[in-house]
Amino acid sequence: MKRYILTGTPGCGKTSIIRSLEVAGYAVVEEAATDIIALRQAQGIAEPWTHPYFIDDITSLQIQRQTRIADVSSVQFYDRSPLCTYALSAWLSFPISKTLADEMERIAKAQIYQKQVFFIDNLGFCEPSAARKITYEDSLRFEKVHEETYNSFGYECIRVAPSDLSTRVEQIKRYISASG
Repeated sequence: MKRYILTGTPGCGKTSIIRSLEVAGYAVVEEAATDIIALRQAQGIAEPWTHPYFIDDITSLQIQRQTRIADVSSVQFYDRSPLCTYALSAWLSFPISKTLADEMERIAKAQIYQKQVFFIDNLGFCEPSAARKITYEDSLRFEKVHEETYNSFGYECIRVAPSDLSTRVEQIKRYISASG
């Protein structure tokens, strides 16, 4: 089983790449944070990221999604991972919760994800959305936090440079094919 993570700054194109990989027949797992934000905003919480339980909500949904497709196919792609949640927790100045710490331990011990992570480079801009309330400048700082987090846990960032969608997807597919 090979589980590959796609990470990077908000608005860098991860979701478009994931959709393309899904259309190409790969098993994919969507980003949890965006769905938690949408759910909490629908419940009347305008800025769910200001609440410490936000991190546990994301972590719990990531666990649920990862275990649900645990044996679905031999190659899976994840739009973010618990390591991204760890970076988000640091970015928001929240302490690492027990839920997140336990999940970090589980994924390390069980070697859930490939140690090579597709780091999707920013596109030179960041468009705000209902879930994405970050300036381009802050997104670059957040990108750095992600890279530092992955590196600190021993992951290798495979850079996917800005380009058109099909070129980025093909780079990922070539890497997967070459690594067998």
